[in-house]
Amino acid sequence: MRYRSFQGNNISEVGLGTWQLGSSDWGNVSDETAFAILNTFVELGGNFIDTADVYGMGISEKVIGRFLKTRQEQLFVASKLGRRGDAGNGWPQNFSLEGMRRAVTDSLEHLQLPQLFLEQLHCIPTEEMRSGKVFDNLRQLQSEGLIKYWGASVETSEEALICLEQEGLASLQIIFNLFRQHIAEEIFEQAAAKGVALIVRVPLASGLLSGKFNANTQFAANDHRHFNADGAAFNAGETFSGVPFEHGVQQAQTIAGMLPDDRTASWAIRWILDHPQVTTVIPGASKPEQVHSNMLASDLPPIEPGVHEQLRTLYDAEIKPVIRGHY
Repeated sequence: MRYRSFQGNNISEVGLGTWQLGSSDWGNVSDETAFAILNTFVELGGNFIDTADVYGMGISEKVIGRFLKTRQEQLFVASKLGRRGDAGNGWPQNFSLEGMRRAVTDSLEHLQLPQLFLEQLHCIPTEEMRSGKVFDNLRQLQSEGLIKYWGASVETSEEALICLEQEGLASLQIIFNLFRQHIAEEIFEQAAAKGVALIVRVPLASGLLSGKFNANTQFAANDHRHFNADGAAFNAGETFSGVPFEHGVQQAQTIAGMLPDDRTASWAIRWILDHPQVTTVIPGASKPEQVHSNMLASDLPPIEPGVHEQLRTLYDAEIKPVIRGHY
């Protein structure tokens, strides 16, 4: 495993996303499987774990909290806030200082930590970012010692650019993959110039780039790849990167034929890591063997420039024109 700098901290260039561990929106994951996933990740050199307070309404955070008690390694845990809708929460109260402090303290309790390494806004409304108040609140929570760093998970390049104007922004979490390539030209250089870390989510386009799906693949009723395939529940970009499923299956097969061998998922993550501005990639996993495949990307050699060009040509012609959702 190779490591990259996050504000002076060496974090694994392949991290772990833990939406799946909330046992909601991806089907159910048992505690036993969750611990196996987390143990495999750490044993392979991973040290950056990303979660959110709404992943199973605290389930993901609580599983991670119990896991942390079993390990001695230094692990960097990031969470996200802003999307809770349970009692006493919702929009706009989630964005008040009191609401944000409550979210952070709940996450700390779940994770059994005295301080969050990173707290991130969780794809909140653009107008809330534009007002700037949420960033002042994050600075206040940082001054109180509840969080070490703060950043934002965003849906669009416009939102990323709004955040990049904020003093103290440590990171941006973005969707970037072979089905969402253009964002590199829109924000990467600006982020690098400001020393802002880039955390890449949805790196395999919800599994499309694993190369294991076909047009007849079915997903569980409580899997977002079933109920949000057309953006019915939240931004379509979070599911299959906004690409219609059957079209995505076809393009994933074409992409697989351009890559060096049949380790499609690993090479898809390697493609992301070939961009030096990226700090870490956070693929999720619902079983330990997927962690092995994801982590392998760090050991692979860079993809040849000519292949990068072919993959971009395909994207511009066949993929970008059909992306749905706001991006």
